[in-house]
Amino acid sequence: MKVLKFGGTSVANAKNINLVKNIVANTEAEKIAVVVSALGGVTDLLLNAAYLASQQSEGYRSVLLDIEERHLNTVKELININSQSKVLSKVKSELNTLETLVEGAYLIGEITPKLSDKIVSFGELLSSYIISDFFAQEGLDAQYVDSRKLIITDEHNEKATVNFTITNSNCKGHFDKTDAKITVMGGFIASSEKGNSTTLGRGGSDYTAAIVAAAVDAEVLEIYTDVSGMYTANPKLVKQAKAIPHISYEEAMELSHFGAKVLYPPTIQPVLSKGISIHIKNTFEPENAGTLITKSKNQKGRTVRGITHVGNTALLSLEGPGMVGIPGISKRFFEILSQHGISVVFITQASSEHSICVGISANDIEKAVEIVNEAFEVEIERGKIKPALAETDLAIIALVGDNMKKHQGLSGKMFSTLGKNNVNIRAIAQGASERNISAVINESDVKKALNALHEEFFEENVKQLNLFVMGVGNVGAKFLEQVRQQRSYLKEKLKLNIRVIGMSNSRTMIFDDGGINLDQWNEKLASGEKADKAKFFETIQKLNYRNSIFVDNTASGDVASTYASYLGNSISVVTCNKIACSSEFENYQHLKDLARAYNAPFLFETNVGAGLPIIDTLKHLIASGDKVLKIQAVLSGSLNFVFNNFNDQTTFHDIVKHAQEEGYTEPDPKIDLSGIDVMRKILILARESGNRLEIDDIANNSFLPEESLKTANNEDFFASLVKYEDSFQEMYAKAAAKDSKLKYVAQYEDGKASVGLQEIPKGHDFYNLEGSDNIVLFYTERYPNQPMIIKGAGAGADVTASGIFADIIRIGNF
Repeated sequence: MKVLKFGGTSVANAKNINLVKNIVANTEAEKIAVVVSALGGVTDLLLNAAYLASQQSEGYRSVLLDIEERHLNTVKELININSQSKVLSKVKSELNTLETLVEGAYLIGEITPKLSDKIVSFGELLSSYIISDFFAQEGLDAQYVDSRKLIITDEHNEKATVNFTITNSNCKGHFDKTDAKITVMGGFIASSEKGNSTTLGRGGSDYTAAIVAAAVDAEVLEIYTDVSGMYTANPKLVKQAKAIPHISYEEAMELSHFGAKVLYPPTIQPVLSKGISIHIKNTFEPENAGTLITKSKNQKGRTVRGITHVGNTALLSLEGPGMVGIPGISKRFFEILSQHGISVVFITQASSEHSICVGISANDIEKAVEIVNEAFEVEIERGKIKPALAETDLAIIALVGDNMKKHQGLSGKMFSTLGKNNVNIRAIAQGASERNISAVINESDVKKALNALHEEFFEENVKQLNLFVMGVGNVGAKFLEQVRQQRSYLKEKLKLNIRVIGMSNSRTMIFDDGGINLDQWNEKLASGEKADKAKFFETIQKLNYRNSIFVDNTASGDVASTYASYLGNSISVVTCNKIACSSEFENYQHLKDLARAYNAPFLFETNVGAGLPIIDTLKHLIASGDKVLKIQAVLSGSLNFVFNNFNDQTTFHDIVKHAQEEGYTEPDPKIDLSGIDVMRKILILARESGNRLEIDDIANNSFLPEESLKTANNEDFFASLVKYEDSFQEMYAKAAAKDSKLKYVAQYEDGKASVGLQEIPKGHDFYNLEGSDNIVLFYTERYPNQPMIIKGAGAGADVTASGIFADIIRIGNF
């Protein structure tokens, strides 16, 4: 014999009930018990009607009309017109009784648990009756039985305790005697020995099916729902979650207890002792394998079988010196909670006995605080115990697996993963069996925590990086193209899954929590919402994704001023914008401190040498114990391009204009030619070498005329270059006469830094520096005479974008 249970979504409407009929018709068994829930959503409607009636709100009448319409329409769609009369008559009769009961609640202005059970039972009574008649009409050998005649409980309403002696006898007797192959019955509902309607708790239809399966020693219990089994995590929160093919009873109980809604926690208990397997399958995809639940066995594969959570949790803590060494404190604490029907789902206690902390439903926290304070009133007044402390807006997240106890380091791996993503852990619990490791976290962090842990334990070490890009001009557009081109390679070779979730220019911004299609980002951004830096940040906070990275491709001071907010919320920052790192030393240091404190990398390799690994190399030198003695560098690709191409056959104006058009200079070329850009770069290198330096400490030996420096716009600036062409030609001629070349050089030594145009003679490392290349000479204690040299392309959108990309890959490899 087989027992099949179908949940509310499986019987939500006529179309779904037809799918159920096909599954039952194709089930091979001598006898089949079909346990059904109420039509999807009807139980909530019944409870709402009862509540409105108890508040003496006329709104209950419209809810009852909705319930009536749902059932009558289902009958009309399922039952042939010639047979509808009998079924409709029965359904209307039951609905009339229901209306009378709800009106009673309206008249007295309250609803008792006993009356609530009677009202809510109509969902399963009506669905099972309609479905059984439909089965019979479709040629199945089916009969209806009222579950209340088989499942007998005590008088405790809303979550009654089953009398298994009577229930087992009733079930066995019925199925032994019946000639029908298929018995259709409602789940969730039962009756007391006195004949009063009772219920088995929300989710009780699973429990009904398990009770029947155990009573008749069924071959298997099949539970059909709207997902293909129990998943490694909630698929609504973790898109990469996968169905678990086979787990043990114990693992299933842990997962269901900690929020895996596909299975009602008590379901496993009746079948556990009988060794009856449970098969969870999908009504809408019955061909899928689903999840098979059986006795424990030596299972190969992953140690962690699933990750789950319980939301709407609160922590209740009792602590004080008066608890230490005093017997009975814990007993009194748990006893008072039990007496008031408050279920404890999480326990942790300090070994010093100084405190006890439990997790309970947030709905019970106010009541719990009140009764605990009353119970320990004397100790609180004497100062031996502090008043009970409540913390809300929490959730419990748990790793589950039978084989976890055989593997070291799982707890460390779990907590390290959460810590890297700034998920604060409020409490921890781990049983001696080590089948479950639980932690209490903020409810707002659940999605991020589940995804981070799932990535760590189930996704073959593929790390997802979620990017939020500000600035999509020359550099930004090249960067997005590089990401688009390299996504597959990075996922396959480096195990990095890079998604661009949000982007913004100065006018508009867009977000897509599934990742922006980088083939069409231009069109989507053009029709995005109005750009707003504050809202951009707030949206990233609200999304709360793991491994979030803010990418700044702008040269904006306003954008640079937001870095602290990102880093302080564990959002990494990658930037080619030099303003933040060349601002006041205190701000620079503050950003570095935030990055360390909140485990959020702050990377700015492109601040100095575009795509060249200058800062990264310097960091490795310092970290390995070396000390920088002197830095000499040509750090402006744009200035190097200008002076490599300027001669007596050209004009300085034309060369600078060409450099701007090629993207070698900043949009305002005066930033490059004035030396401020190079000053920022040498300042950053000096700071990264471990020195405290401000921009005003750097000597700037400018070659530009004062009039050029004071211009207010590009038009006036270029006009001034034409005006002073003779002086530029004079500089060139003077250097050429010495067989030297003009290079704009930055230098740092003995705590002093300077920038300026120099005549570089033949034989010098800078002499043959071509095009827009940069070069840095690091003289250190290990390289005192022959410096470490880093040389290569130092300007251009492509190489700058590649430098940003490299920083993002560095974060992915942290």
